[in-house]
Amino acid sequence: MRPTNVYTAEDIYLKDRTGFNNGNLAYQYSIYRTLWNDDVEIHADGLSSNPNLAEKINANYDVYIIPLADAFRDDFRPTLRNYTELIRRLKIPVIVTGVGLRANYEPQLDEGFAFDEDVTSFVKAVLEKSSQIGVRGQITADYLKKLGFNEGVDYRVIGCPSLYTFGRELKIRDINLTEQSSIAINASPISSETAMHFLNKMIGTYKDYYFIPQHLDEFHLMFAGGPDILSDVQGYPTSIDHKYYQEGRVKYFTSMPSWYDFVKNVDFSIGSRLHGNVIPTIVGTPNVSFVQDARMRELASYHALTHVTIDELNNIDCVNDLLSKVDLKSAEKVQARNFDNYIDFLDTNELDHIYKDDRNRKSAPLDELVQAIDFAPSAEPITTLGSKAMLERIQLSSNLLQERSDFKLRYHVNRVNNQLSQTKNSFSLERTEFKQKIVAHKEKNENIEKELAQTTKKLHLSLDENRKITTTNKYYKGTLNRKSVKLTLKIANSLANMKKKIKLG
Repeated sequence: MRPTNVYTAEDIYLKDRTGFNNGNLAYQYSIYRTLWNDDVEIHADGLSSNPNLAEKINANYDVYIIPLADAFRDDFRPTLRNYTELIRRLKIPVIVTGVGLRANYEPQLDEGFAFDEDVTSFVKAVLEKSSQIGVRGQITADYLKKLGFNEGVDYRVIGCPSLYTFGRELKIRDINLTEQSSIAINASPISSETAMHFLNKMIGTYKDYYFIPQHLDEFHLMFAGGPDILSDVQGYPTSIDHKYYQEGRVKYFTSMPSWYDFVKNVDFSIGSRLHGNVIPTIVGTPNVSFVQDARMRELASYHALTHVTIDELNNIDCVNDLLSKVDLKSAEKVQARNFDNYIDFLDTNELDHIYKDDRNRKSAPLDELVQAIDFAPSAEPITTLGSKAMLERIQLSSNLLQERSDFKLRYHVNRVNNQLSQTKNSFSLERTEFKQKIVAHKEKNENIEKELAQTTKKLHLSLDENRKITTTNKYYKGTLNRKSVKLTLKIANSLANMKKKIKLG
C-alpha cells in the first residue's frame, strides 16, 4: 500500500496490505518520503515477486526498488528465488535499499545456511542491475563476505531506512516516569519469556499502557475476537482472554501517520519488536529494546538504539533499574553519520532524492499530502464494545471472512490464469525466436554447404592440376635421366680418346 492510501479496519481485515507485519510500512514510508518529488511517480506493487511481470515493469518504469527486512532466511527462499528470476528479466536498474540475515544472536556464519545458494544468486542478479546493495548491519555484511562478495564494493551497511524517515537529526525527549505515565509496550509471539515476564510485571505499576502488536493475525484477534494465535511463550497474549484485551489496551495501526501520532504522545516505549521501538525513536519518544537475535542485534548496534540483551534483562528488576543502565539518547549520536552514509548509497546507485541540495532538509513533498489526509486511528478492540456493537462487529467480521475467502480464491485463480497467460506468451515468443533461429541456422547451413561444394570443386581441380604437374615432372625427370646417361657416356668416351692420344703421343 502507498503511504497516502486510506484503509479502514474493515479493508485491512479483508485483505493483507502490509505483508502480514505492519512494521513493513515503516521502512516503506521512509523510502517514499525520501524519493517522492514533484517529477517522481512511485507505485507500490502489492508485494509481488512474479517474474512474469517483468515485461510490464520494463515497459512502464525507470527503476525497481526493493526495500527488504530479514529476507535471507529459510522460509523466504521461494520468494527470494522469484525475485531473482524477476530481476534477471528486468532491463531497468534494480536497487535493494536494505536486506538482512535472520539468525540466532550468535550466528554460526562459518557453518553456512541452507539458503546460501539462493542468496548468492539473488545478490549476483541485483549487482548486474545496480552498483551496490544496502544491507542492514555488520552481521549481514560478514555473511555476504563469507559468500564471496566484497564489502564497500558489492554492498555496504546502511542500517534500516526507517531510521532516516525524517532526516539527518534525531531528538529524543527527556524522560520523567511516574505511575501516571503513558507506556507503549511491544512484543512478538517469539519473544523470550524473560521479556514477557518483565512487561507483564511492569504494567502492574504503570496502568496507562497500550500493547502494540504488529502481526496481521493479532489484528484479526483484536478486531473480531479470533481465531487465537499460536505462541509457546508463557504470558504472551494469544487470545482475547488475556489481560491486554480484557482491559482494551491493544492498538493496531493501519497507517504510519496514525502510528506516528499515537507514539509521539506516549511517555515511554519498551519491548522486543524492532520497529515497535524504531518508530518511537524517530518521533522523539524515549524507548528501550530487548535484543534477542542477530537481526535486532546488528541494527541496534549500527544505529546505537537503546537496548539490553535478554541475558542482561534477566538481572534487571524494574524499569527504574533498567533506565539506570542505558543511554536513552544514544541513537542521536550516530544519526548524522549513518544518514550521510545512506544518502551516499542512494547517490552511488544514482537514485534521485529530496536531499540532493540540502542534507539537513526538514520538510518533504510527501508531508503536505499526508497532512491533508484524515487517517483512521486504531480500531477499538472487540472486547471494549457494548453487546449490540459487539454483535454487529461479529456479524461484519463473519461476512468479511467469507468475502476474504472468496477474494483469496479469486486472487489465486486470477494469478494462475495470469501466469498461464504469461507463460503462453513467453512460449509463443520463444517458439517464434526458435523458428527464426532454425531459419537462420538453415540459411547458414546452406551457405556452408555451398562453400563446401565450391571448396571441394577447387580441391578436385587442384588435385587434377597436381596430377598433370606430377606426370610432367616424371616425363622431364626421365628425359633428364636419359640425357644425363648419354652425356656421361659421351664424356667418358671423350676422356678415353684423350687418354689414347696421350699414350700415343
